[in-house]
Amino acid sequence: MAETSIFWKVIESVSDQGRRLIRLGDGGSVKNASIDRLARALVSEKGEASGVALAALLIERYDALETSDKRAFFRLLLDEFGPDREASRQALAALETNPDDAAALSRLHYAAEPKRQELLRCINLAPGGITALVAMRSNLLDAMASDPDLAVVDADFEHLFRSWFNRGFLTLARIDWQTPAAILEKIIEYEAVHAIEDWDDLRRRVDAPDRRLYAFFHPALSDRPLIFVEVALTRDTPTSIQQILAEDREPIPAEDVSTAVFYSISNCQRGLRGVSFGNFLIKQVVDELRGELSQLHTFATLSPIPGLSHWLREEAILQSNVLTDRDRQIIDGLTGGEGLIDRAQDTEVRKAMISLAGQYLVREKAKDGRPVDPVARFHLGNGARLERINWLADTSAKGLAESHGLMVNYHYLADEIEANHEAFAKHDAVAVSSSVRRLLRSRRSAERPQTSPVPAEAAGP
Repeated sequence: MAETSIFWKVIESVSDQGRRLIRLGDGGSVKNASIDRLARALVSEKGEASGVALAALLIERYDALETSDKRAFFRLLLDEFGPDREASRQALAALETNPDDAAALSRLHYAAEPKRQELLRCINLAPGGITALVAMRSNLLDAMASDPDLAVVDADFEHLFRSWFNRGFLTLARIDWQTPAAILEKIIEYEAVHAIEDWDDLRRRVDAPDRRLYAFFHPALSDRPLIFVEVALTRDTPTSIQQILAEDREPIPAEDVSTAVFYSISNCQRGLRGVSFGNFLIKQVVDELRGELSQLHTFATLSPIPGLSHWLREEAILQSNVLTDRDRQIIDGLTGGEGLIDRAQDTEVRKAMISLAGQYLVREKAKDGRPVDPVARFHLGNGARLERINWLADTSAKGLAESHGLMVNYHYLADEIEANHEAFAKHDAVAVSSSVRRLLRSRRSAERPQTSPVPAEAAGP
């Protein structure tokens, strides 16, 4: 961290000196230059100091823009900072004449790369450049909602971020009660699965002997976690989040635990959407925990099913053959969280809802053939196995609204992870436990005749 701080002090010094040197290409002053002129000048600037200074000025101009002007800036990137089409055509023509022309191939490579990628690389040179670009991309994602053409610009952001936030640049750190308050505040702010109510709640999650919290950091964002995972160390796999988050629970001595449960994973930077950290995070945390506690033999999750309630509503509206008449009666009778809690001991309701959750998690597919549920896609894609579906595992308002209170245990089994991952990647096969397979077979026999083939589930013990 100290070396990073020194580096950025040097960059800031270079930027300050560069501001005294820079003039625009037409001889104009940068003092009142528009962001458009600054962007054009930045991609043509040859001097290092003046380039850093121009990048810093562009960031200042951008931050001062209104939302509509930011959208206009993104349109500028789309319309004016694309590939050099004429140079690309000439290089391609040369290659058609002589396929072995290495120089023409190199010219094609550089001509085909959008100029906005070079602009973004130049902006990254400024002090705080990467922070500014991550925030800029978050604005771009908002702008895409009304201007889908900007997806081309977004693809360039994502392409560069995948390189700049490569796993090799990331640092894993354990967050505890001695972590600087500024970072702890961000943990409270960024927690996206189970809200942290206050500082006492945070302390229970990071300071108890049977709790851990780990985060990935990037050298250029040293005070901002990129993603973090919360871990409960337990004697067995929990079936509800209430067990984990209870204020009055008795902590378990570290030497008595046998199971590590990942119960919350939160991505912190919206501008890094599409850049995957979670799979690396879980694998490295597993290694960290094994090194600390050799007796751990089970690594599991207690995961939400965020799209379940929405899917059930859609199926009911569409009158699909997935729901039986009895399913519809049961769903209609669950009028909000109160209806669920009132029927907590109703065996028929419990079996029906768990069965429907199994259908949703394993058989319902997105257009790419993968599970439609985002959390299922993540864990199954990492090689986990769908182990168990838990009834009324999250009775918070959010849990009841999103998934009728159901949650899932995924298991990460060392001798199965790679095979599960390969089967999922190549064949979209979902690894499930024997109990879940029985559940799905029972569900299939109760459904109306299917109108489309049911994808196979990967075998599990």
